[in-house]
Amino acid sequence: MGLGDKISNKAQEATGKAKEGLGDATDNKKLQAEGVKDQAAGKTKQAGEDIKDSFKK
Repeated sequence: MGLGDKISNKAQEATGKAKEGLGDATDNKKLQAEGVKDQAAGKTKQAGEDIKDSFKK
């Protein structure tokens, strides 16, 4: 897995955390849900890349 993929996945997780926090603070359920979704997507992508890496070793 490339370094760019790792950074992208972590950035997506961080963005999701920020959205979720902002949604909580402003009582915006849509923004909060988007944040949770972004975090899950970033973690899922990272897990897939980790599996790929394990087969390369």
